[in-house]
Amino acid sequence: MAQEQWLRKTINLAHKHVGYYQGEPFAAIVVQGGSIVGQGTDLVAERKDPTAHAEIEAIREACQVLGTTDLSGCILYTSAHPCPMCLAAAYWAGIEAVYFVYSLEELAAAGLGAGGEMYEQLALPIGERSITMAQLANPNPDKDPLALWQELQGQ
Repeated sequence: MAQEQWLRKTINLAHKHVGYYQGEPFAAIVVQGGSIVGQGTDLVAERKDPTAHAEIEAIREACQVLGTTDLSGCILYTSAHPCPMCLAAAYWAGIEAVYFVYSLEELAAAGLGAGGEMYEQLALPIGERSITMAQLANPNPDKDPLALWQELQGQ
């Protein structure tokens, strides 16, 4: 099936989500070998969960269906340019390619532009970001999960 056909399925899913649930226009599918192995729509408001983006939902379902966290060889089709969280999830999962319809500029013009601001924040040095970030020492040196993990790995 051609990219256009997969994007058509993704857009139909997003359109249905907006029409039936009055949700935001976000949907995504994960395709492997010519079959949809995961799909999702934006469930942030319904679940009161800021991580319940369409891409995350599609990746989660694909991992469950395939019984793995490695989605190498899979393609993610999404209605809109993924936010940094969703793009990072695609990288972590080993997604081969990401294709989308709406750009960050189109999303911003529609009042859905937080992803662009996050990309700008992530490009800043840690000390200049709007969220305070600092590395702190382990307050319980007797319990060092990283050292334990390394030991169990034979490192």
